[in-house]
Amino acid sequence: MKNNTEIKKSAIRTLTLEASAISGLITRLNDNFDQVVSKILTLKGRVIVSGIGKSAIVAQKIVATLNSTGTPAVFLHAADAIHGDLGIIQPDDLIIVLSKSGNTPEIKVLVPLLKQTGNVVVALVGNLNSYLAEQADFVLDSTVEKEACPLDLAPTTSTTAQMAMGDALAVCLLEERRFTEQDFAKYHPGGALGKRLYLRVSDLSSDNRAPQVNPEANIRQVIIEITKHRMGAVAVLNEQEICGIITDGDIRRMVEQNENFNELKAKDIMGNIPKSIDRDEMAVEALNQLRQNNITQLLVTSNKQYRGIIHLHDLIREGII
Repeated sequence: MKNNTEIKKSAIRTLTLEASAISGLITRLNDNFDQVVSKILTLKGRVIVSGIGKSAIVAQKIVATLNSTGTPAVFLHAADAIHGDLGIIQPDDLIIVLSKSGNTPEIKVLVPLLKQTGNVVVALVGNLNSYLAEQADFVLDSTVEKEACPLDLAPTTSTTAQMAMGDALAVCLLEERRFTEQDFAKYHPGGALGKRLYLRVSDLSSDNRAPQVNPEANIRQVIIEITKHRMGAVAVLNEQEICGIITDGDIRRMVEQNENFNELKAKDIMGNIPKSIDRDEMAVEALNQLRQNNITQLLVTSNKQYRGIIHLHDLIREGII
């Protein structure tokens, strides 16, 4: 086994080769790339992405990226295509075929069948003199000088280049479509990412009661209200107007600083500049405010009227953090 220094050198060599290969793609971009983007933008059908071996795995990643950014896409394995799956292709679809050599047996069988359908065929290929490149309507050049594999055999640099070209295509389409965070949220409703993009404060605070006392409430009433609602705080309202907040921390500090606190009232211990957030704000904005102010609760308002409390625990429970 190599020593740590040699292992690190090998890793650096691999990353350097792959970074150089991606940089090299910049000089390989031409009018074909622009035309492919334009074709996809006006496409009535879907983008079908196909490949064999490691290229098939990259094709699946490109499909996933396109779908998540507003371009309908479907993966078609090249081997399965020539054994019955060609039926997935519809007349208005555009087909992208990935291959390093462009000359594998499956690709040579598949391409003539694709040409018969009349669909636009795009080659994302690493060999401009290959059968695939010659037969395609458009060519995206992903040529690399060598693989990171020291034997120059295992697809490494070439698949990295394919993936990078696929990302470039997806991002250009995303920008041309003026794809927004709200659009992104539609395709990512699950998990923390989706929740950050679509959950609002009202979605998290609606289940919470709105603990409140008036400024003249005694300490016992304050403690009972905080305990009953388990929000770690209570709003102090003068009629309907928010005038302060009392937290668990305020109660502890009151006990430490006052030997005789039975005569104190809510107005004596409340913080009179409470942090608040409108119920229509995004939940992630509530998290930002909590972090910025190093607190665990925010009062929730609507039209400046008190509506409840959102707690750090609400955000943790929903996986926002």
